[in-house]
Amino acid sequence: MMDSVRVQKDVRVVGSYDVVVCGGGPAGFIAAIAAARKGAKTAIIERYGFFGGLATSGYVTPISVFSYNGERNIGGIPWEFIERLRAMGGAIVEEPLNNIAFDIELYKLCAQRMVIEAGVDMYMNSVITDCIYGDGNVVSAVVISNVNGSEAIEGRVFIDASGDASVASMVAVPMLEWHDRVPMQPASMCFILSGVDTDSDLVRDAMHHNKQGVNCHCLPAREKLMEMKKSMDFPVFGGPWFCSVLHDGSVAVNMTRTAADACDNRDFMKAECQLREDVFALAKVLKDNFREFRNSYVSSVAVQAGARETRHIRGVHTISADEYVNAFRYEDSVSRCAHPIDIHSADGQAQSCTFLKKAAYVPYRSMIAKGYPNLIVAGRTISADCEAFASIRVQASCMGIGQAAGVAASLALLSNAEDIDISMLTGKLRDMGACLD
Repeated sequence: MMDSVRVQKDVRVVGSYDVVVCGGGPAGFIAAIAAARKGAKTAIIERYGFFGGLATSGYVTPISVFSYNGERNIGGIPWEFIERLRAMGGAIVEEPLNNIAFDIELYKLCAQRMVIEAGVDMYMNSVITDCIYGDGNVVSAVVISNVNGSEAIEGRVFIDASGDASVASMVAVPMLEWHDRVPMQPASMCFILSGVDTDSDLVRDAMHHNKQGVNCHCLPAREKLMEMKKSMDFPVFGGPWFCSVLHDGSVAVNMTRTAADACDNRDFMKAECQLREDVFALAKVLKDNFREFRNSYVSSVAVQAGARETRHIRGVHTISADEYVNAFRYEDSVSRCAHPIDIHSADGQAQSCTFLKKAAYVPYRSMIAKGYPNLIVAGRTISADCEAFASIRVQASCMGIGQAAGVAASLALLSNAEDIDISMLTGKLRDMGACLD
């Protein structure tokens, strides 16, 4: 067997853009809309045929957290998306945190409509396989693979919203390393149970994630499962969290977990196979032992397991736990986050959940790496230590960061990502409705 093969071929350029957004999850599709609305000719590349990332492919719900201490901390395009989704009958806003329960299919449709309306060119069902960059680490194009074969997309500024820092990795952006002392957070395969008594006290109360300073897992179910685990053999679990999908009788369930490296294809494949087994094993445990679930069945399993954590770039600034929990306000603060510092164990039922006193800040410098003049990172792979990351990684936070990335990319066209006018950036974000104070 050969150790390697050499592949050399010409790849047709199918588009040239001001801004190319790589990834259509919560950070990516918001970033694309923001860049396009600021006048940049924008493209977005997404591996699936729909937007939403782990919200829609991983059934991760609710979208949290938009408000804290009675004040909105993420606004602008992200909140516009929520309002439009609610108008479509696809969202319930849970006060006081403004956590959002949503209909998965309407989420896909609402995001698609907003991206199209913004005039963004979409490259769906496309996987980024390579990146072209040269002197000074200037990225000139990404190569995608889809049913048409290999295609190249040129750009002046690139936003890596892949969730795994895939583009940043391809161009050798330095990554933070702490996993020799702190394990990566586990992956989970979420699923939907139907035939559930959603009018019961147990499920109805758990479905509403509307209490500040409280872990919204279903505590009565957890306590019973923990006791059962002493004498029964069933998979490791977390939570459980039961989440509304806006349809009576159905809930999204988040309780599977396993250690996995989502940046290693073989390891993640093995983990997903195990998690799929665990979905049905745990669904049976619920069905056999809780009257609220006695008529339940697995009606849908997520398209992919949700990876809580993979790579983190080493940015110009790395957000520290101390800065984060003390809500340190940077001169270049471009977004805010208010989810608790939420660290899950990969090999047991444990979870550490530390609630913030005040919504934290995200500096623009954590979204860029020194020496990469036309690359901006958006979403959970920005530069933050393990504790700060454990809050930043959630959807609403990623949406706010994506909005900042899109506006920053439009300004980077005038200079580069490292030298943009911060006062102009924050001014434009405030004009959009971003909450930076």
